[in-house]
Amino acid sequence: MRPVVSECIVVKFGGHAMVDAGLHRTFAADVVELWRAGLRPVVVHGGGPQISAMLDRLGLETRFEAGLRVTTAETMDVVRMVLTGRVQRELVGHINAHGPYAVGMTGEDAHTMTAVRRPAWVDGRPVDIGLVGDVVDVNPGMVRTLLERGHIPVVSPVARGADGQVYNVNADLAASALAVALDAERL
Repeated sequence: MRPVVSECIVVKFGGHAMVDAGLHRTFAADVVELWRAGLRPVVVHGGGPQISAMLDRLGLETRFEAGLRVTTAETMDVVRMVLTGRVQRELVGHINAHGPYAVGMTGEDAHTMTAVRRPAWVDGRPVDIGLVGDVVDVNPGMVRTLLERGHIPVVSPVARGADGQVYNVNADLAASALAVALDAERL
């Protein structure tokens, strides 16, 4: 059953809420209910606690500067693996337990999000936080195509830069940028 398409909404699902399997399933059911009510939900998810847990498991340092995860090339590999290989897959699976609705993608896919390296400042001095990016452009075409076909896009907050580098993007900022580009009714 495909709903009558009405307004697009972007929902950010935070990594801290995702550590509870019950909340994960309830969230997925709520997103499906929004879809059934005729809304067009797009989910952007975080995964900070899951990334930190995997880094600990692999014996890699977790470090924050100015409230942002310092993301080395090695850390970026873990970020991509956890966000798209685990967190996103689990969320897509929970949504799809209700029917063939969700499709996972990243900000890298179809050049949906373009980022630039984000500067950080601590006590008035610049600090290198590595491969952390700010979204500077959004191409919502693929997300719109998925919505038009009755799907629920589930987006991981990683983005490619014009320089070809992949950046870790804060999920709140990624959700905001995507909501603006989609002209979403709500975030």
